[in-house]
Amino acid sequence: MQDFLQQTLSGKAPAMLHGETPTLRWQWIDHGILQLDPKCEPQQALVLSAGIHGNETAPVEIMNRLVNALLRGEMALRHRVLAILGNPPALRAGKRYLRYDMNRLFGGRWQQIEDCDEARRALRLEQATDAFWLQSCKAEQPRWHLDLHTAIRGSWHTRFGVLPLNLQPWPADFIHWLAVAGLEALVFHTAPGGTFTYFSCAHFSAASCTLELGKALPFGTNDLTQFAAAQLALSALLSGEPLPQAQAAPRHYRVVQQITRLSEQFQLHMDAETRNFTAFPQGALLAEDGERRYVVQQAREYVLFPNPAVAPGLRAGLMLVEEGEQTAALAR
Repeated sequence: MQDFLQQTLSGKAPAMLHGETPTLRWQWIDHGILQLDPKCEPQQALVLSAGIHGNETAPVEIMNRLVNALLRGEMALRHRVLAILGNPPALRAGKRYLRYDMNRLFGGRWQQIEDCDEARRALRLEQATDAFWLQSCKAEQPRWHLDLHTAIRGSWHTRFGVLPLNLQPWPADFIHWLAVAGLEALVFHTAPGGTFTYFSCAHFSAASCTLELGKALPFGTNDLTQFAAAQLALSALLSGEPLPQAQAAPRHYRVVQQITRLSEQFQLHMDAETRNFTAFPQGALLAEDGERRYVVQQAREYVLFPNPAVAPGLRAGLMLVEEGEQTAALAR
């Protein structure tokens, strides 16, 4: 296989379904799903995914560079890897999704919608990760899932991570790696969800994170130098080389409320230029949906992923508090 992304976009199976380099063996599992196994004893199991949303191209390009370097034998592999390009039809169309937002369908939520490509793909990715972690990997190996995305809107933090609800403490080396990857902020969910990373964490006890790297742009227009730290950290992780030095510790935020669009009457009281992590004061009216009103409840809350165009029943935004700020407010 010469190029993982081009092979995926072609919609065809490769001429060879498996092969090897001096340091690894690879196997084509399905369109956009490739398993890589090191010839040495692996230390951990890693799911690396991108392209769950088809218009988020920078992470796809970063991931493709790394996978191709492994396939060409230019980089050694230290860990067992399942590489996933999530939504090939949406990638080909350059659209976020074709029918349904696939990152709301995991954990069996695909059963709640009509049969379509994205429902079947969510099921296929669940099956692939299940087979990878439960059949291909040893139980004692640490499991990480890094799901690479970009945000729809601009952001006061250009690079940030969103971690799913996890009832266990996060591994210190995982949080440290996220800092090394150049993430300026970490957002901690406090409720279950339908994301790929929540599925991995809840069902397989994987340390998982959605990495938001910049803004969604078409293929070929991304300035990948903005994400050099993330690419270097991924390269070091895959190859087992020493990690670069973290430049700064990320700021920590926690989700305190979700804005949900319930009906066609929904109004989000933020303009199209409102950036992620924009702050709102206590009492500010955020959105209305019929008689339902969303208001800032804490002294200050920050918005994440504001999007009034979602379908009824889906998230139209999250409101966050910064951990340090809340602690200081309680102390006063």
